[in-house]
Order: sequence, then structure tokens, then C-alpha cells
Amino acid sequence: MAGPRVVIIGAGVVGAALADEISARGWTEVTVVDQGPLPATGGSSSHAPGLVFQTNSSKTMTELARYTVEKFCSLDVDGQPCFLQVGGLEVATTPERVAELHRRHGWITAWGIEARLLSAEECIEQHPLVNPDKVLGGLLVPTDGLAKAVLAVEAQIRRATERGVRFLARHEVLDVQQSEGRVTAVLTDQGEIPADIVVCCAGIWGPKIARMVGMNLPLTPLGHQLAWTGPVPALAGQTEEAVRPILRHQDADLYYRDRFDTLGIGYYGHRPMPVSADDILSVDEADAMPSVLKFTEDDFEDAWTETQFLLPATKEAKVEEGINGLFSFTTDGLPLLGESPDVKGFWVAEAVWVTHSAGVGRAVAEWLVDGYCSSFDLHECDVNRFEPHQLAPEYVLARDCQNFVEVYDILHPLQPSGDPRPIRASPFHARQQELGAFFLEANGWERPQWYEANAGLVEGRSIPTPNDWAARYWSPIVGAEAQATRETVAMYDMTALKRLEVAGPGAAAFLERLSTGKVDKSVGSVTYTLLLDEDGGIRSDVTVARLARDLFQVGANGNLDLDWFTRHLPAWGHLPAVAGGGSVHVRDITPGTCCIGLWGPLARKVLQPLTDADFSNDGLKYFRAKRAHIGSVPVTAMRLSYVGELGWELYTTADLGQKLWDTLWQAAQPLGGIIAGRGAFNSLRLEKGYRSFGTDMTYEHDPYEAGVGFAVKLDKGDFIGKAALERRKADVRRRLTCLTIDDPQSVVMGKEPVYDGDRPVGYVTSAAYGYTIGKGIAYAWLPAELATPGTAVHIGYFDQRVEAVVAEEPLFDPSMSRLRG
Repeated sequence: MAGPRVVIIGAGVVGAALADEISARGWTEVTVVDQGPLPATGGSSSHAPGLVFQTNSSKTMTELARYTVEKFCSLDVDGQPCFLQVGGLEVATTPERVAELHRRHGWITAWGIEARLLSAEECIEQHPLVNPDKVLGGLLVPTDGLAKAVLAVEAQIRRATERGVRFLARHEVLDVQQSEGRVTAVLTDQGEIPADIVVCCAGIWGPKIARMVGMNLPLTPLGHQLAWTGPVPALAGQTEEAVRPILRHQDADLYYRDRFDTLGIGYYGHRPMPVSADDILSVDEADAMPSVLKFTEDDFEDAWTETQFLLPATKEAKVEEGINGLFSFTTDGLPLLGESPDVKGFWVAEAVWVTHSAGVGRAVAEWLVDGYCSSFDLHECDVNRFEPHQLAPEYVLARDCQNFVEVYDILHPLQPSGDPRPIRASPFHARQQELGAFFLEANGWERPQWYEANAGLVEGRSIPTPNDWAARYWSPIVGAEAQATRETVAMYDMTALKRLEVAGPGAAAFLERLSTGKVDKSVGSVTYTLLLDEDGGIRSDVTVARLARDLFQVGANGNLDLDWFTRHLPAWGHLPAVAGGGSVHVRDITPGTCCIGLWGPLARKVLQPLTDADFSNDGLKYFRAKRAHIGSVPVTAMRLSYVGELGWELYTTADLGQKLWDTLWQAAQPLGGIIAGRGAFNSLRLEKGYRSFGTDMTYEHDPYEAGVGFAVKLDKGDFIGKAALERRKADVRRRLTCLTIDDPQSVVMGKEPVYDGDRPVGYVTSAAYGYTIGKGIAYAWLPAELATPGTAVHIGYFDQRVEAVVAEEPLFDPSMSRLRG
């Protein structure tokens, strides 16, 4: 036996996959427990209809699904295949859905999986039961198909068992024991199992297990209707289980699969049916299995009516059986993976459907064994990504139910979230409302996209109107605000930016160890730097301001940065004691503070008369910080700008935020200053070539590929990821590349495929119209050989090919004279 003692709770598709993957990597002192029998344990895996559609707007989710398909295709149980690769067909019955299928085709192509758009006639050829008068077109992914979930569980159990993994059926978990903040054992109704690591793969029971260590999972089990017809005469004589593609009719929230001469019908169009994990029956109490609730026929009436319209052959059949099966939903529709922030050794792999199960098994196995995941970018799936309000029961229930309702909806990238809202508001919120702010949400914050008060700025300006899709949640005011920022001065609400305080005698050494840049500099220095994984992948980009000898303020990207810092504190044991032997404290100061970005060529004329502090170029140089008073408000001023103009980020406490706003606004108005929103900000930052973590670069990219190698100081002391970077620096095969688009109507939105001729070669990350340069801008990942200025490419945008050309960056002010003036 090798490796630490691991106990996996749950032997469904996720637990079985993890046991297989982790044992294949040499950890064999592994025990898997489940309250049910094996291999059909009674959880969601046991009743899952098995449809695997790989198309997803998330690259990570598509890649997890692709691995699952590849693995399941290689598995069998005594000659019975674990995957029936019949293909996946999505059909459109409205013009809006036809357009959406073009967008989905773009995603799947961008992520490197073969797919074809079909005419209505071709859809009928693929699935002859479909009504030719109903369908307008379709999307076919040949590698999609049907996962035989219980067989896949059994196959992976057999493989893991051969390596020494123990599987214990009929073991109910009563407690996860811990000592001094670390797991020590799992207590079951049949005894105690010692453990160094516990992984919760309990599915719909996940919240109940996680609470045993004080962890709150934002997961809700919801009932989902699955019905089976009796024999369909048109399918009489079908001896193979499935011969037609699995079918999705998303306009009506429906999907279908063969089962010999019958059809399975899944339905998401009914009312949400949430269930508490505490109320799910035990294996022995349940009539069929705990994850199966009684079928509610009234909720299925519309589904059956629509089914007979889409598949007329079903008029000769009846619905003979059905269930309301429980599946896990989360607040953002993504899995929950990773280690508890409070209890070492307690991990979760939750809210994972069959479609992504084997991929998640591999990802978590790599993460456990190697300390990071090399095969997938997991930043979207990390369980520690949530802000505290996103774990509130009211919020979790509302958003989980909303995600159920919207599971097949056409969602715009900027579409606002639903209730509960508003949740977080900056101290400037009342003033923004007075100015007619159009709010979108960012991590719970109400963040203005533009201000109706600036409508008059549009007159006399050339602000092109984008295409219909890009024009949603857009106004020409966005362009006017962007241009006015470059002409005069603008105030931007930057409160939604995550702010961390790192303090203590060991703070400088701690930050030096975690970041790629030199941050142990003079008081007042501000450093743009990166956080890396051990393999050199970018975990985040941050700014670090040294405000005192032992006090730093970090401009971060979200809660994952706070989690990364916290779990690398010396007390967690991940790092050796920091140089100097001092303590380090990390604190999220975002809720108690606020920030205004004051930017534009007249910014100094606004600010300097309001303070006795010297804000001249010599008094506060670019990328320096100082404490000062603006009027009666104490601020921390940092001279940096993500819009590429002279100016400062001005921080103060939340109680003084409105006073700071009023003081600056009163001084800015006589100079023609404006208030501007996030729409203008995004355009301006792309003109300047500034990257956005999570969109332009993620864990899968290194600094040299992403164009931020300047933030890496290999000549300083050791830091996490340094050894990997020294290997990767000379082998850059792809680059984040700036593209420009001449046609102002052809503004793209992000995640579209990029083509070299007919060959898909990459994908778009961020995009916007550049109102200063008069061109569309799209950043994209491309092979290094295509990232040469002047190279012509095409972007796939719905049913169009948009001409684009690789451009030298930055597009605006390459000499940096406006920033440094």
C-alpha cells in the first residue's frame, strides 16, 4: 500500500472515478464507503439517464466531458460497453435557437471538438422521428452519446480494486472526525476508518456530509422529471439499445434518448422542486432508491404535449413510468471541487453530473497527488470561489432554483443575475442612482455599466452601433464615456475590486515567496505581479502596495486569492517559516473600504487643489502610493490606471466614501469631468492591452504565453512556480494575441473560435469596440506562429466569419506618455 490514508465518501460515478484515477497514480491506501449497495448505490448516478452532451460555454466543462467520453469509451463490464457513442443532436424550432446553435457550434469548435451544423433535412436524416415541419436546423456532435452510469461505476470499481482500493457498501457515514484542524477519521455505523484525507463525493448528500466539518456547500438537490414511454410502434424491432443520436429540444426544456423500442424523456420546464439533503430518505426507507421521488404527472403535461408535436410517432405510445430524480444544482451551475478552507484534509468533489464525472475524477486525483491539476483549469470549479453572501441559505436556494429554470435558456454573457438582488452596494450607490446608472452585478456588487446622465455626450460623436447580440446591455453612452475619459477626466467606481491586507513582520518575505515580482521594496512602492501554481500556471495577477514596513495592500481578483494566501500562511504548513521569523496576517478589507478611479488628462487638475499633498509627477510617480487627505477625507492614493490615462486609485473607508465622491465630483464638473461605467472601462483597458484574469488568462497559461512575462523576476529569490517557469520560458507555443476588426458592426463577445483559413486555431477571450482607435478589439489565444502583426485570421461569430488581423500592442499610447505625464 502507498500514499496517505484516503477515505472517499460516495461510490457513485464521481467517487468510483476518483478511486480509479488516484490508485492509478500510486495512492492505494484508499477506502471508499457508501450507504447503499454497489454498484447501484441509490444516488443520482443510479437513475441518471446518461446523456452526455459535451458542448458548454465553459472550456473547462467541455474538457472534463471530453475526458469522460474518452474514458468511458474504453471501459466495459464483461463485454458490455460503458458508453454508446451515438452522437448528440440539438435541434432548433425558433430563429433565436438557430442563432444560439451557431453560437454553441462556436464554443465546441473553439474547444477543439468536432461538430457540424445541420439543415432541417439533415436533422431528419439523423433522427427520423423528428417532425420535419417543426425543426429549423440542428447541431450534431458525433462523439456525444449515452453513458451507462452504473456499468461505468462497476468498471472503475473493478480497476481500483485490483490496485488494492477497498470498497465498503452499506456503511453510513455518521461523522468526520478531526483534531487540531485536520481530519483524522470517518466514523460509520460499522466502525471508524482512520484517514489523512477525506473526499466527499456524496452528491445530493454532500451538504449534510460537509456540515460535519463545519463547511457550507452552496448545493441544492432538485427534482428533475424523467419519463419513459411504452413501446413506440415506429421503433418496433429495434434490438440495439440506442441507434439514434441523443436529442435536445432546448426551446421546450426537453431531451430524449432511445431505449430499444421506447423513449426516455427528460424535462426541465417544470417548477423547481428543491429538497433538503437532510430530508432525503435512507436506502432502506426509500421505495425505489433515495434519489428517486414520486413522479408528478401534472408537472409533465406540457412536456408530453410538446413531445408529441416534436416526435409525432409518440402519439401512438403512452407515458408508462416516470420519476422525479434528484440532481445537484449550484449557484453558478458549476461543480464544487477542492479542500475546505478550515479543515485540512477534507476535500469535496460535488455537484458533478455523469457528463463530467471521469474528468473530475482525474482532476481531483492530480490535485491531491501532485498538489495542483495539470490537465484542467479548475478556477471556475474551486469550492473556495464564493464570497460569504453566496453561501447564505436564502441566496443558495434562490440561485440554485434559478439555475434549474435557466438550464436550457439562451443567456447573454452580460445578462444580469436574478434575485436576491441588490446585495452589495458601494457607498456611492445613491449618487449613481441619481445619475441614472444602469447596473450589472459583479460578485454581488451593483456595478454601473453606464450612466443615463451622460446621454447628452453622445451628440456629435461617432459611436457605431454593434450587431443585435452585442447591443444587448449596451448603450451608445458607453462609447461617449470612453471618449470623454480620454478627453477630460472621469470617475469610476472600483469598489468591486477585491482588497486584501497582508500585515506582520514576515509579510514582505511571505509575499516574495508567493509572487513573481520584487515586492520587498521601499514604502510607497506598488508592484504588478503574478501568483503561480507549482507548474508555472497563472493563478492570479495582483497589485501589491507597500504602505508601511510591515503592511501591504493587495489588489486581488476574488475570493480564491484570499484562499490562496490564507492556506499558504506558515500556520497552514504549506510554506516553511518565513524569513525573519515573524508572523503574517491576511485580512479581506473589501467590505469596509471603497475605491474611486480618477483618470483622464485633467485628473491632476481635479485632485491637486483638493489636497496639501504633492500629486505632481515628481511628488507621486507612476506605480507609487501615498497616504493623503482629499478635502476632509483620508485616502490611500495609488498612481496606477487600467484605462491607460493619468490618474489614481483613491481608497478610503466605507463610511467616508460618499464624502469622497461628492468632493471629487464637485471639483471635476467645472472641468467637464464625468462619471463613467464598466462598459467604457472594458473598452479602454483593451485599447491599452491590459489582461483580465479568469478571462484572458487562467491556470492553464504561463506568463510568457500570456504576455505578462515582464512581471516575472527570475533573478530574485525562490517563489512558487519559479522552477517550472525556467523550463517553460524557452518553449512558448501559443500566445495571447491582440486582434483588430475593421467592421464596427462585427463586435464579438468572447469565446468565439478563430480560424486560419478553414482550420480552427484558437479562441477569443475578451472583446470590445475601441472608441479611441475606431476598431473592434479581440484578444485571442493563437499558435505562436500566427501571433505576428499583420497576420489575417477569421473569427467565427454566429453564422458569420469576421475578418480580423493580428495587431501590435498596445493599440493606444505605446510610449506610455499619458500614464507617466
